[in-house]
Amino acid sequence: MGTLIVIIAIIGIITSMSGCVSSPTDDSELGSASGSESGSVSASSTSRASDELVVNVYSHTGEPETGFDPLLGWGCGHVNFEPLIQSTLFKTDDEGGIINDLATGYSASPDGKTWTVNVRDDVKFTDGEKLTAEDVAFTFNTAIGSNSELDMSNLENARAVNDTAVEFNLKEPQSSFIWRLRYVGIVPEHAYKKETYGASPIGSGPYKLVQWDKGQQAIFELNDNYYGQKPYFKKITMLFLDKDTAFAAAKSGNVDIAEIDITHANQSINGYDIISLPSSRAFGVSFPMQNNTGKKSLTGDTIGNNVTADIAVRKALNTGIDRKAILDGVIYGKGDVEYTGVDQRTFGNPEARIKDSKPEEAIKILEDAGWKDTDGDGIREKDGTKAEFKLYYSSSDQTRQALSVAVSEQAKKLGIKINLVGTNWDEIYANQYSSAVLYAYSSIDTFNLYQQYHTKEADDTYRNPGLYSNPFVDGYLETALRTSDQEQAIENWKLAAYDGNTGFGPSADATWLWLVTMDYLYAVDETIDMGTPEKNAGSDILGNIYEWTRTSATDTAQK
Repeated sequence: MGTLIVIIAIIGIITSMSGCVSSPTDDSELGSASGSESGSVSASSTSRASDELVVNVYSHTGEPETGFDPLLGWGCGHVNFEPLIQSTLFKTDDEGGIINDLATGYSASPDGKTWTVNVRDDVKFTDGEKLTAEDVAFTFNTAIGSNSELDMSNLENARAVNDTAVEFNLKEPQSSFIWRLRYVGIVPEHAYKKETYGASPIGSGPYKLVQWDKGQQAIFELNDNYYGQKPYFKKITMLFLDKDTAFAAAKSGNVDIAEIDITHANQSINGYDIISLPSSRAFGVSFPMQNNTGKKSLTGDTIGNNVTADIAVRKALNTGIDRKAILDGVIYGKGDVEYTGVDQRTFGNPEARIKDSKPEEAIKILEDAGWKDTDGDGIREKDGTKAEFKLYYSSSDQTRQALSVAVSEQAKKLGIKINLVGTNWDEIYANQYSSAVLYAYSSIDTFNLYQQYHTKEADDTYRNPGLYSNPFVDGYLETALRTSDQEQAIENWKLAAYDGNTGFGPSADATWLWLVTMDYLYAVDETIDMGTPEKNAGSDILGNIYEWTRTSATDTAQK
């Protein structure tokens, strides 16, 4: 319990504990379980062995409310991450590509509806029982309908062909199914009970859970029987602190790794490196694509906006906004400019991007389309309609607020008035079909691209909030999803963004005003060598824990 004392010692207080995401919404809500604890013990100098690691990685877990059960969200969700305790069929390499883990290979039938995965025969669970294809099939069959984050709605069933081969039968072809195989940790059929597994999980991953002090910490120790490359660190203590408290913990020398808020980007901590790791976390403004004709959603929410439905307005904003200024001014340059929401991914299409920060060109687009300021109030109008609309953002997120303000200020110079509304997500979702929304998109699963831009009804879910509908884009998305050829899938994902004529990207329909992709920021003890972090996986900093070492071979004292 020594580490627990250290936690209480951190500046005397732990202000809140953040919970694991329980909904794969738009990556905007980091669902939390709040609590507080105070202690009178002051921070003191302690020591630990060089092969012991203390981390606070908010994006990796927060704290899983249902425990360390991959069938209830551990390891998946909007920030898919290395589950540590369980093995997965596939992993991600340093470049973001899919490589084998438990799997030794896979094949898909010509119609794309049957996937066969071959599994290693030298793997044991931490209780000594052998892992077989039966466990894999059990895991996925149990996952069907167990948790919305896993989205196994297209999986008919999984069947063990023999001890080392499992067959997945899909209802419809789905090229993106590979990502389901990538992130679901395998559980043992003989030892899985939904009610108790999360608190005492048995897995075959590099670590095993040995202690969970709810609301405070989880302690993992090396699995000596792990079949893969064994990590240098034999013990990981994971703290459950919010980012501000984690920053204070680093300043006190009580953690090796602490995820910190972007607002600390220009600060320094003695003995620590402040590093930023690229991710796929893109922020952008969704535009209602339909005119307001009086239609309502299933729950009676207004559909349509006569300003954003005009492609000239969307094109002008995409062209006139200075993304680099927003990148530097709002997130301190810790990220990159973003044009399509998936610029950083292998299925992103560079041809869909545009040249921005061209206000004169943007103004010409508006003028040519009939948007003129005839009354001199600084706001353009067309056919009696002012170039004015609301932009909703989460009031609990300072970064979203700052991004929204920056967009509003720049739009004003183009003659477009954007009225900002900071509020809760219930109200945001109720207005997403009639107003712009500052959303974030973090998934590296291509299926989410399909959901984001494929035609849908106003079903009051967050996906495709602008109700975008383009039959050509639908065709590309359907082909990409249904093919059994991953290369063909990637090509069609790209064509959906822009095919030289149409697409969802700013070169064509300009369905969103994507702004920036934000890095994840960490305070890292200068004695830690993190190897080569996975490309664009800043949210999964522990994904390459196998490569981590400490540069000092002797016991490292806390500073």
